[in-house]
Amino acid sequence: MTTGSGDPGNYAAARLRLLGGGARSGPPRRRALSGLTDAWLASLLGEAGEGIALVAVGGYGRGELSPRSDLDLLLLHTGRDAHEVAALADSLWYPVWDLGIALDHSVRTPEEAERAAAGDLRVQLGLLDARHIAGDPRLTAALRTRMLARWRTGAHRLLPELREAALERARRHGELRFLLEPDLKEARGGLRDATALRAVAASWLADAPREGLEEAHRTLLDVRDALHLTTGRATDRLALQDQDQVAAALALEDADALLRRVYEAARVLSYACDVTWREVDRVLRARRPGPRRARRPAERTPLADGVVVQDGEVVLARTARPERDPVLPLRAAAAAAQAGLPPSRPALRRLAAAAPPLPVPWPAEAREEFVTLLGAGEAAVVVWEALDAEGLVTAWLPEWERVRCRPQRNPVHRWTVDRHLIETAARAGAHVRRVRRPDLLLVAALLHDIGKGRPGDHSVAGEAVVRDLAARMGFGAADTATLATVVRHHLLLAETATRRDLDDPATVRTVADAVGDTGTLELLHALTVADALATGPAAWSAWRAGLVADLVGRTGAVLEGEAAEAAEGTERREHPAPRPTAGAERLAAQAWRTGGPVLSLRTRAGTPAEADGSDRTGFAEEAGPEPVGVELLLALPDQPGVLPAAAGVLALHRLTVRAADLQAVDRPGRGRVLLLSWRVAAEYGTPPRADRLRADLVRALAGSLDIPARLAERERAHLGRARRYGAGSPPPKVTVAPAGSRLATVIEVRAQDAPGLLYRIGRALEDAGVTVRSARVGTLGASAVDAFYVTGPDGAPLPPREAAGLAAELERTLGG
Repeated sequence: MTTGSGDPGNYAAARLRLLGGGARSGPPRRRALSGLTDAWLASLLGEAGEGIALVAVGGYGRGELSPRSDLDLLLLHTGRDAHEVAALADSLWYPVWDLGIALDHSVRTPEEAERAAAGDLRVQLGLLDARHIAGDPRLTAALRTRMLARWRTGAHRLLPELREAALERARRHGELRFLLEPDLKEARGGLRDATALRAVAASWLADAPREGLEEAHRTLLDVRDALHLTTGRATDRLALQDQDQVAAALALEDADALLRRVYEAARVLSYACDVTWREVDRVLRARRPGPRRARRPAERTPLADGVVVQDGEVVLARTARPERDPVLPLRAAAAAAQAGLPPSRPALRRLAAAAPPLPVPWPAEAREEFVTLLGAGEAAVVVWEALDAEGLVTAWLPEWERVRCRPQRNPVHRWTVDRHLIETAARAGAHVRRVRRPDLLLVAALLHDIGKGRPGDHSVAGEAVVRDLAARMGFGAADTATLATVVRHHLLLAETATRRDLDDPATVRTVADAVGDTGTLELLHALTVADALATGPAAWSAWRAGLVADLVGRTGAVLEGEAAEAAEGTERREHPAPRPTAGAERLAAQAWRTGGPVLSLRTRAGTPAEADGSDRTGFAEEAGPEPVGVELLLALPDQPGVLPAAAGVLALHRLTVRAADLQAVDRPGRGRVLLLSWRVAAEYGTPPRADRLRADLVRALAGSLDIPARLAERERAHLGRARRYGAGSPPPKVTVAPAGSRLATVIEVRAQDAPGLLYRIGRALEDAGVTVRSARVGTLGASAVDAFYVTGPDGAPLPPREAAGLAAELERTLGG
């Protein structure tokens, strides 16, 4: 056996020339550096003969040599003389050390290499990338073949271990795309995760999404190369003081452009990890040992119209036609977030490719589903990230592109601008019971920093952006103005409370002038809290919370006093109920004539289908350009239990109540008829026929339809899914509206919309012995915002103590 005589000086000079600049950089330079190093090491090994092989493993094995990378080498032998092997190893390792190159080396037989891999996951991962450099190629090929076979046969055990290692790294090093000084290798979404994805693919159990993955990996390697060259150190941490130099080396505008490029790459890798590990879990669950059963198709549970659950993911129903339904992507996203389930990547890709753009302005259903998505709390973050990865977010909101992966240099911020916005919306979900317009709160939370990345004050820029956005989304002029005001002044409360004298009347006056009304003030208060909590732990404290609450209280008193002064001298009287439409009067006449319920169902563009006990029954086909819900008008003689019976029947038929009005119509000598006007939407499938609704309503009023038992199963399934997947919502809030009406007590209910909610409210009010004179029911996203005008048995408003007790009892009932 003879050894080579590779000249370290020649290698060092060639290496220096290669790293000294010129046209070659990126993958070509890494390949050239690996090839140059291979040739030098091969010359050092010389003619070693059979039974000896020099093998590159790990990053070197993958050909990913950065300027200051370690050389990961394995000297493989078949049991040759120990002294001879040691001398050969010395002839390899010492020249490397003499040049100051870091070396991770080992000398093993194939059997020793396999034992080392069996006891150390990182060793096994390194051997998966084994690449022959010099010596006996059969030895390297045999080892590589055996290691791949062991990896594949042990994948059911090794992949969970690999995933746990990735989770532990994420806990220790954080998420690369949110760090101001990220570790390009160890942080989540970094180079080690790229290696893990290769290992998963090598197991043949699952594969990572390919789109953009190679480019993201290359970007991180390029940044690491520039970091090594500019610092002269073998480091993976992109420190603040080095970022300008690294950006210049990569011909980027500045350090922010560098971080944004790194964050984009990390986002792609993180999303690929999420999708891949979910698929690994699915495959491993299917392979778990157990009694053999006949292979059956995976269960598909309906979740929303065109959306089902399969294998723990939200997928499209077989009957879904995304090319005909522009709202389907939002409906699927909202359903996934509310259920606390991830959307399937194939489903999202199909939606992104096939669904037409949303009409401008957005239809009402699109706004409702959008708000429902935002109101799902932490579950909305996961769904939003998946939507953004597949390009759906920028299809709805092109302005999002400016804030995506945009770094925030203030160390108080823990997130990039885009993630901070969706985190703020998730935090705002906990405050939707505090405000009269939860939909405006959630949208403002998502968009409050949308002006970042534009010239000038981001609050001023954001106001202009939001005005355009809100109009496109279909908000009316008043709501658009409110959203613009909230975005323009989203820093007002925190800055004023902590920097100004609250005892100075001018301070409160300035805030009151900027806010304008109490509704906007409560939105700003809730947004201020959510924004601070989503910023980071240093941005909020009990002290700040107290100052802001004090300012809000003082400003609210000023605004309420002005409202009272404006009303002074004006006679307070009950606003008369709106006159029933001609169609409603006709139904009321039929109800007086037949003594039973009469129903009319119509779509926005359809003709009515009625059910009054005669043969004229049916349901009008959809005639509009897109599904916007069904209008249901119900008239029947006044009797106990009407509201819970009607609400229960709708819930049994899986009709979601979007809005409802209840009013009584009296006719002397003929008694009172109740008119209930509903806007409903089928959860999925086709809405029921009017005659079926009427038949079930008659049975419910007669007591022969057990609504509680029928609804209990649905409610158990709904709550069970929420507990299983972690979906949660703020507790319900029931209040007595101050000075709400002169003729009745106004009970306001704000709660998470759920199957049978309106039925439970109606039952509770019936059990309390109060009469519902009228009601205004609305659903804003996933939140029910209802007002019930109730009186006591004497037809008068409830005494204050009794009203407060009713509200408290109703809140306990709904929260139980």
